[in-house]
Parts: sequence; C-alpha cells; structure tokens
Amino acid sequence: MKRLFLHILVISLLSSFLSCMEEQDFDQFDTLRVTPTVTSGLLYFEVDEPSINTSGLPSGIPFYSKTTNFNPFDKDFVVDNLLEAVIVYEITNTTSKELGLTVEFLDGSGIPIYTESFSMGPHPSGTLTREVAYGPGGLALNLLTNTSSLRFTALHLGDATTVSPANDPKFVLKSSGEFILQLL
Repeated sequence: MKRLFLHILVISLLSSFLSCMEEQDFDQFDTLRVTPTVTSGLLYFEVDEPSINTSGLPSGIPFYSKTTNFNPFDKDFVVDNLLEAVIVYEITNTTSKELGLTVEFLDGSGIPIYTESFSMGPHPSGTLTREVAYGPGGLALNLLTNTSSLRFTALHLGDATTVSPANDPKFVLKSSGEFILQLL
C-alpha cells in the first residue's frame, strides 16, 4: 500500500512539472484601468401642503429657495479624473397644487451656469424621475466641474386654499449623483 501511494505521488509530481504552463504577461499592468463609481445623495427637500398654503404667496412666487455648497470638484484630482456622471432627480407631488422647481448650478461667483426646471401637476401626478447624463453622450462635464453651489427654488403655481385628499400631502425632491472616475 505504501508503495502504491509512493508511485502515485511520484507520478503526480512528475506530471505537474511536465504540465503546460502559460507564459506570464507582466505588461498587462500598463493596460489596467480602474474606474470606480461614487454615488452620493445631493439634494433632499420636503414640504407639506399646509406649509405651502400658509405661505400666503400668490401663484408664480417662490415659497422656498435655498443655496447649498456643492464642492466635490474643488480638488484637481477629481476634476482631472472625472469621466462621466449622472444626476438623478425624483420628484413626487401629492398636494392639490401645481408646483414648479428649478435647480441652478452656480459658479464660484454665484452666477448660474446651468438650470434644470421641473413642473408637476397636482395630485395624482405620480413620481417624476429624470436622469441627466454628463460626459460622453450627455451634457458637458465642465457644467459640473465649474459648479461650486446649487440653488433650488420651489414655485407655487396654484391657489393657496385647496387641500389634497391624499393622506399627508407633500412635495418631495430627492436627488443623487453617480460619478465615474479614472484612477489608473
């Protein structure tokens, strides 16, 4: 039994030394590309219908406006290695109001360089989802890389008295971004 085991071991070792082996190509590193996708929430805004009604503002007047810093591109590394991006907006309106929304991309001086506009009818208008691509096949990447802040403004386009039959009526904006970077 020992002899049989020894023969099998010797044959196995010999066959492993004589087996085919592919030549290693260490130049593959030169063609290696690492492109991670970074996902981040950008904007979240929610307002209930009673707050819109109590603003007392006439139709066409903003009932909310806010400017927020947006500086993921203040580092040269990110600007130099950004390949493409997608910003996703998801807007839900369960109020009885027609509402409008603008998202302005502002440069370092506060000047708008790009604007996204949305209009939502009253309940039941469903959920609006919009994906905006930047880079190949989309808008220019410099619209993002030159942006230092975002201003979003919500406009009341209806009356100030009606109330939606929906339970807890509100206007909600959710926004996120996916950014693809070239690391190697």
